[in-house]
Parts: sequence; structure tokens; C-alpha cells
Amino acid sequence: MSLRLRLICLVAVVLVISLLVGGAIACFNASGSVGTEMRAALLVGRRTVDNAVPGIQASQDPQRDLERLVAVFNGNRHLRVSLAGDPAVVADPAVETSPFGEPPAWFVRLIGVPSINDRVRIAIPGRPDATVVIETAPRNETFDVWNDFNNTVIVLLLFTGQTILLIYLFIGRALHPLYRLAAALEQIGQGHYGTLIRDRLAPELSRLRDSFNRMAGRLAAADTDNRRLNEQLLTLQERERGEIARDLHDEVGPHLFAINIDAAGVARLLADGRTAEASGQLRLITEAVGHVQHELRGIVRRLRPVGLAEFGLRDAIGDMIEFWRRHHPDVEFRVVIGPDCEALGDLVDTTIYRIVQECLSNALRHGRPTIVAVGIERSVGDAPDRDRIMLEVSDDGPGLADAAGAGFGLRGMAERLRAIGGNLALRSKPGDGLIVTAELPCRLESELVGIMPEDSRP
Repeated sequence: MSLRLRLICLVAVVLVISLLVGGAIACFNASGSVGTEMRAALLVGRRTVDNAVPGIQASQDPQRDLERLVAVFNGNRHLRVSLAGDPAVVADPAVETSPFGEPPAWFVRLIGVPSINDRVRIAIPGRPDATVVIETAPRNETFDVWNDFNNTVIVLLLFTGQTILLIYLFIGRALHPLYRLAAALEQIGQGHYGTLIRDRLAPELSRLRDSFNRMAGRLAAADTDNRRLNEQLLTLQERERGEIARDLHDEVGPHLFAINIDAAGVARLLADGRTAEASGQLRLITEAVGHVQHELRGIVRRLRPVGLAEFGLRDAIGDMIEFWRRHHPDVEFRVVIGPDCEALGDLVDTTIYRIVQECLSNALRHGRPTIVAVGIERSVGDAPDRDRIMLEVSDDGPGLADAAGAGFGLRGMAERLRAIGGNLALRSKPGDGLIVTAELPCRLESELVGIMPEDSRP
């Protein structure tokens, strides 16, 4: 049931209950009022007769005056007066009608005012037992109550109809913005994140409108970031595939071709019995195989950090630092890894490793640092989703003139962190080195499945 219909039904129920309660109270009051009116009319009639008795008894024609007395009450609304024993001498009350017809029997019973009578004896010559009978007739008064009741019902029905109509129109107008909001949410659900609500609304709904517009703006920004991230990932994947294909073609392909030629030569030499020369060809094959193995290990290392899954994050970073230490013996490397920064999940470990790898590569390729420091600490929050990894890589090289102009690799790392709920920041001044700080959540890999390809590397 719609909200509009619920409100209308609620108002209708309240009005019906009010009508029933008001009708019951009105009928109770009407019953007392009719009874009071009948008793007052009977008292007035009795006094009228009592006042006329002395004049009738002193009259020259008391019978005629008695009949005239009864005729005085002819057309009275509340009394029926008659002369006992003389059916011809009767004063009936006025017969009134109602535009609403005769009141039903249940209404007459509800009013419940019985007819009461009084008898006044008047001794006159020739009729010592003459009696005037005064009887109340509540019919006309009941008609008045019936008319008032119907008029009240009509007014209440008109009021109820107008109230329901106004509620229908007002609620429809009040709900119109909600219909707009529902349509806008459907647009958002279909991916149209530029949908906004610009209508002027009541203060209670304007906050809802503003919250919706902020949500739509954030979703639009997130969608733009996701599209840019996907484009960068696709670009990086294609670039990496191209580099791997080029390495396989330029480095591995010639050696495999040479191995094939040398193996055919060995077969010919052995067939001719030239064993000594065949041994020399075999050495060439062994050297080519070793070169191929070396190139394949390099490709595998680029695709996935060697030792990360087998030995853990600490040993993998240590192996990476040792590699750079051998190639740059003049650089001092300082590494601090917290004791609780192990077994964070394959995706988190890989992300940390790639960030450190990219930062070291940038520092040692483009700067001339004497000290490079790597720090990894874990910040434990009051809830599992607030556990964070704090990573910092700093050097004392020349730094960047503009930290916003970082290379494509660092920008890719920032997008990668953002995709898993982290962030990356650069602090640098020319001549003061570069500090790269990253913050990322400590989450199980199963919580992040589908966010980013595991082996994608900027």
C-alpha cells in the first residue's frame, strides 16, 4: 500500500471514529434534551390548564369553555391534549416532516424518550368527573434531532471529502521530489553518474537532495578514476607484453635458433665421427641454454617478485635491497620492517613490494643519493578495517622540482593504492631529497578479489 493511501486511510479511520464517538455523545445529549423539553412542555400545559380551571368553573357555559381550553393546545409541537371520555374533543400536535424522511426505528430507540401524560380533573355542572388529559408527543422533537444529526453527518462527510482531497493533492506534491529521487537513483544504478537533482525543495528534503548530489558527484569521480585506472592498466599490460615479446624475440629467439643450428651440427659431427669438434659445439649449446635461462629468470622476476610467496615480504625486500647494494656499493641502504608486517595477504604484499621496487628504481636511476631508507610499519586500529600499513621510502638525492610531476610509474602506484583503499603522497624540495609515503589497508586477499589484476605492475 502506498504512503499516500495509508495516510488517507488513517485520516478516514480517525474521522469515522470521531463521527461515531461524536454521534454517540450527540444522541446521549439529545435524549436528555428531548426528555427535558417534554417535561417542560408538560409542566407548561399543566399550568395553563390549572390557570383556566377557575374561569371554567365560574363560566355560564363551562362545557363550551372546557372545549375551548382543549382547542388552545391545537397545533402544539409537544403536547396532545384531550377531554377524557369525549373523543371529539382532542387537540393533536402539529405534524412535521423532515427532508431526510422518517427517522429509523433504531434512531428512535436510541433517543429513547417515552411519552408521559398528566390528568387534570375539572368538576363542572353535569360532569363532575370531567378530566383533561395532557400527553407529551416527542415525535417532533425527535425529528429535530434527526435533522440535526443528518446535517452534522453531511458537514462531516463534506469535511472528510475535502480533507482527503487535500491530503491526496498535498501528499502527491510532497512525494513528487521522492519520485524524482527514485528516478535519479535508477539513473545512477544504470551508470549515469552525472544525474543531479536541482529542484527547490522543503528544508527537510533539501538535505536529502544535497546528500544525493554529493553521492552522485563522488560516484562520478570514482567512475572517472576507475576508467582512467583501467586505461592505464591496459596500457601497462600492453607495454609489458610488448617488452616481454621483444625480449623473447631479441634475446631468447636468437639463442634458441643458435641452439637449433648447433644441435644439427653436433648430429652431423657425431655421424662423421668427429667427436672432439662435437664437444665444442655442445659447449656452445650449454652457454646458449644458460643465457636463455638467465633471460627467462629476468622475465619471471618482472612478472612476479621472486621469493615473495615462498619466503615472505621481509626476505623478498631484503633480496631486492641486496641486488641494488651490489650494483650501488656507494649507497647506504637502511631498512626497517615492523615485526607484524608479515603474512598480510598476497595482494597487499605484492603492492608493498612493487612500491618499494618503483621507489628504489626511481631514486637510483634518476638521483644520486648516498642514503636510501625504507620503513614499513603497521598501525593497529580499534577495528579490523582500520588496520593500516604505513610505508615510507626516502633518499637524500636532488629531489623533484615539482612533486606533482612524478613519473608514470609513481602515478600508476598511486592509482593502484587508491583501488585498494590506500593513498600515496610525495614530499620533495629541490636539493632535499624525495620522501614517498604510502598508506594501505591490512586486508585479506579474499576481500579484494577482482579489484586489480594481481600481476599488473606499473
